[in-house]
Amino acid sequence: MVMFLRHFAVVSLIFFPPIFSQFAGLSDVSISQDIPIEGEITIPSRARAQEHDSSTLNESIRRTIMRDLKAVGRKFMHVLYPRKSNALLRDWDLWGPLILCVTLALMLQKSSIDGKNDGGGPEFAEVFVIIWFGAVTITLNSKLLGGNISFFQSLCVLGYCILPLNIAMLICRLLLLAGQGPINFMIRLFVVLLMFAWSVVASTAFLADSQPPNRKALAVYPVFLFYFVISWMILTFTP
Repeated sequence: MVMFLRHFAVVSLIFFPPIFSQFAGLSDVSISQDIPIEGEITIPSRARAQEHDSSTLNESIRRTIMRDLKAVGRKFMHVLYPRKSNALLRDWDLWGPLILCVTLALMLQKSSIDGKNDGGGPEFAEVFVIIWFGAVTITLNSKLLGGNISFFQSLCVLGYCILPLNIAMLICRLLLLAGQGPINFMIRLFVVLLMFAWSVVASTAFLADSQPPNRKALAVYPVFLFYFVISWMILTFTP
């Protein structure tokens, strides 16, 4: 075996000398350790400044609360002046819907404070459950119809669009301070219908484009019923 390998090496050197000559110089190749590494590996100062500005870990609690309140206020303005926009969908939150839901439930809770029976607790829970259960049901219906909107984005839009109905509830309470009567009821009916239409138009302005074109009616109909139930609770409210 050893003799065979020796003969094979001799034959290779005789018949293939160019191949071995090409690899002969590889043994002289060495990698110098003094070659400098080129390129920028540090973070630019501008990028560090932008990252520091966008970070909320070091800001004060007051600044955080004010920033969130301003964001909620901007979303309120989008609802009061409804137009096709992705503001509520892009920067969604549930603080505004929670505030509006609690406020409406508290205003409706006043109806039995002066009565003999303490029914404020169940009425508060009733309003709270109706609003959130209805919003969740509409969101699931939208997803089943093939909507391209996320679960929490839909809850955000439906919750923020209760704002006109909160305004209607406040106006109705002020009108009821003057007493009840046919004229008073007609005024309250007009206000509730106007704010009901406002809520439906505002919500559909944000949610219409997220549904397939041939299923928009099926997605808007539950929204109509949702705000209609809340409007009926406001209209039938008595102090």
